[in-house]
Amino acid sequence: MAELVPFSAAIRDRASGAHSDSEGAGFMSSLLKGELSREDYTALVVQHYFIYRALEEATERMRNDPIAARFISDKLTRIPALEADLAFLLGENWRDEIVALPSTRRYVDRIEQVGKTWAGGYVAHHYTRYLGDLSGGIYIGRVVARQFGFETNGIGFYLFGDIADPRAFKDVYRAELDDAGWSDEEKERIIAEVLAAYQFNTDIFAELWAERSLAA
Repeated sequence: MAELVPFSAAIRDRASGAHSDSEGAGFMSSLLKGELSREDYTALVVQHYFIYRALEEATERMRNDPIAARFISDKLTRIPALEADLAFLLGENWRDEIVALPSTRRYVDRIEQVGKTWAGGYVAHHYTRYLGDLSGGIYIGRVVARQFGFETNGIGFYLFGDIADPRAFKDVYRAELDDAGWSDEEKERIIAEVLAAYQFNTDIFAELWAERSLAA
């Protein structure tokens, strides 16, 4: 009998191509090569703010859901760090200066939709964002800090001071994915939503890249 693939492994395997496409987008590739300006980086932080505001508002709505609650941890909360980063990057009136791109608004709309009605969909977006932050995101923070001479100001989003061992945290998270008891049909729906989340992310990178090209 063929060995059953754990759900966490199935998500990772099925999403690997979409993950690579998102990481390899022109904007992120150039950022990691040190080819973008501080203003370009700030534009990315602005979009992150809108995404995580929607995700963390959905988290508050999902706290009492028996499935979603298994994945919720206040150690992951990013909005206070993003607010501090934007105050550092744009000044105290940053709220008056930021605008969500159309691609970001579409992403936010989807997070808000599933965050009100579907625990599995919420988990799909939660997984895609936060486990990515605890993996490649930590590396991105180091690169940005080196490039722009930041210490902690400006890269607080990438710093998880309350998580001593990101690898162990991710292992526990993946174990929860495996133990959640979803049906095969629900697992397929969740994987499809993870793929959608990666596409939303890739679309934002493409729009940031296009905005940069127009400004050049």
